[in-house]
Amino acid sequence: QVQLVESGGGLVQAGGSLRLSCALSGRTFSRYIMGWFRQAPGKEREFVAAIRWSDGITYYADSVKGRFTISRDNDKNMVYLQMDSLKFEDTAVYYCASDSRVSIPTMEYEYGYWGQGTQVTVSS
Repeated sequence: QVQLVESGGGLVQAGGSLRLSCALSGRTFSRYIMGWFRQAPGKEREFVAAIRWSDGITYYADSVKGRFTISRDNDKNMVYLQMDSLKFEDTAVYYCASDSRVSIPTMEYEYGYWGQGTQVTVSS
């Protein structure tokens, strides 16, 4: 059973930074792709970023490109999302997700494992 546990959310002023963490445990076959999604109030869950565990290849949504950085720590089984230059519109619940794929998926249905989410609130 794969388990994902997010942490690091909180309240930050616009222009500030936060780092989200995702602790991964369980079957290693699912550590092929790790992704971050977010869901703002009244909106659908959207793709933010993803990383392929095997080689570190990353992919970002246009809305966060240049501001967010996804990374992984193989030894600690952790995935991080460094968020800089935060904007009010980044306010959302952020979810860590995983699935055993080779190509990097960006659709919610393509991920089979999800964390419980962590709230990020950016004040304007």
